[in-house]
Amino acid sequence: MTIKDILVYIDDTARSDVRLAVAANLAARHDAHLIGLRVRSFPPVDVFTPYPGGLMELGAPIVERMRAENRELTAALEARFEDRLRRDGIRGEWRSVEGDASDMITLHARYCDLVVVGQRDPAFEGGYGVAEISVASLMAAGRPLLVVPYAGSFEKLGDHVLVAWNGSAESARAVNDAIPLLRVAKKVTVLAINPRRGIDGDGDLPAVDIALHLARHDINAEAAHIITGEVNEGDALLSYAADIGADRIEIYTGPYAQAFARGDHGRAL
Repeated sequence: MTIKDILVYIDDTARSDVRLAVAANLAARHDAHLIGLRVRSFPPVDVFTPYPGGLMELGAPIVERMRAENRELTAALEARFEDRLRRDGIRGEWRSVEGDASDMITLHARYCDLVVVGQRDPAFEGGYGVAEISVASLMAAGRPLLVVPYAGSFEKLGDHVLVAWNGSAESARAVNDAIPLLRVAKKVTVLAINPRRGIDGDGDLPAVDIALHLARHDINAEAAHIITGEVNEGDALLSYAADIGADRIEIYTGPYAQAFARGDHGRAL
């Protein structure tokens, strides 16, 4: 199991270069093909008509002017992407498409081994220049997602990985998809939060079985579990990651993952 192609979402936010650096680093580490995806999204023409059902020709020049300005911005983003490929000595390609950002990312993601996107900044309201990405759409892509936080730097991404494990089918699939990334990590910690004991839960030794499974894939994994009490499980996960110095969190496609992508838990990794 290897990573052969990585898709990274490129936009005109300040964090786009950070996201690209993370994706380029992974592409170099795995000798993978890097795809830069730029999605151009525009409002419908009738948004600019003076009244409902107004003349479409009144709004058309405005949208066309927006397209012209966007073409210049897209060309600049493409140049930065190509420069990154040259500097890092990696293979790749640029794709620029028009449409809904969530739909386009989902479509292109299905033909890649890994998708790198950004975490929503809750302080940023956005607009037509920066598309809002649907978490549900990204989860529907059926491919592993790497969500880069809206704050922080990640020069040593992946040295110590924290896996959030809950024994579910979704968690098992997420861990399996992450094996190529886990294999190159220096250390992996598998964490069960508020585990259910016994045959219907996570066993009498939470996270141990999955750690043993990873060990058979030559992954140095340690098992751990915590009881949060009144602390929110998402907050407990981030707090534990900070305590052990983890620089990446692998989470299943459930509430933790959706909250993280939305920006609900964005303090730091």
